[in-house]
Amino acid sequence: MASPEIEALTQALSKLPGLGPRSARRAVLHLLKKREGALAPLLNALMAVEENLSTCSICGNIDTTNPCAVCADPRRDARALCVVEEVADLWALDRSRLFPGRFHVLGGRLSALEGVRPEDLAIESLVRRIGDGGIDEVVLAMNATLEGQTTAHYIAERIERFPIRITQLAHGLPVGGELDYLDEGTLAQALRARRPVS
Repeated sequence: MASPEIEALTQALSKLPGLGPRSARRAVLHLLKKREGALAPLLNALMAVEENLSTCSICGNIDTTNPCAVCADPRRDARALCVVEEVADLWALDRSRLFPGRFHVLGGRLSALEGVRPEDLAIESLVRRIGDGGIDEVVLAMNATLEGQTTAHYIAERIERFPIRITQLAHGLPVGGELDYLDEGTLAQALRARRPVS
């Protein structure tokens, strides 16, 4: 039996992705046992983020500065722009360190079932950003779902009038994947995107 405060902390942690009630209890016990080394730094970090959290006015990233660290980085190639559905996608691509350009977060994807329309996403700001010039390539990095591909197609139609190269992430066989375990959609995309052996 825990106090109401400890129970409230456990409940709050259990709402985080990847943490169920049991994992949250283990995390709370760890924080309580390591009060000085874990609980205090966590509290300080949470308070600092909460006080300074903002959405980047340029790309839509979430950071503690505006513009965010990605947009403010002078080493980034301003001519290449990668469009993603969510901030988590931006963070995943940025973590890979494979894309040297800048990003644009849509804030979701088009979905008739969920009632998400083009005006619900940051598509107009994307079109304005491209219209301002200085961008040579737009990479549409949408998820390989029906909604993601519909969103990519819609954006491609909206920006095709600009003198830019529009590309999309490749889809198909994952590295280390075995044909036996892949779904038909992945196999079909891999076959459609086949290329000559060099």
